Amino acid sequence: MRIAVTYDNGNVFQHYGQTKRFKVYDVENNQVVTATTINTNGSGHGALADILKKIQVDTLICGGIGDGAKRALTETNIKFYGGVSGDTDEAVAALLQGTLQYNPEVACTHHGDHQHARHEGICGEQGCGHHHGE
Repeated sequence: MRIAVTYDNGNVFQHYGQTKRFKVYDVENNQVVTATTINTNGSGHGALADILKKIQVDTLICGGIGDGAKRALTETNIKFYGGVSGDTDEAVAALLQGTLQYNPEVACTHHGDHQHARHEGICGEQGCGHHHGE
């Protein structure tokens, strides 16, 4: 099993489409055997699923994620767990233990919508770049 987590400074980055790095975990016998970080080189929503597919990721843990990204991951047979926050290592350990707290209905539907209250909490403290200067 190979798990990727949207990554920023040790924590789950809260906007899949804007993640600059993934932390990738190789798992054997339900134990992490290696972990490494990779840069996305600013690829954006569509290309991120292709990157994950190329490096043979089968599971993604992330914060906010939009419908287009969900479709792209589904098309590449990558299972995803959205709405996760906190430490990346702890999130992977929780997934392996079957205790990961995630939100199967997580969405990031605010693009083009400048009403912050509607979006509050979805992209977490890292933000997603759509509220500066409001």
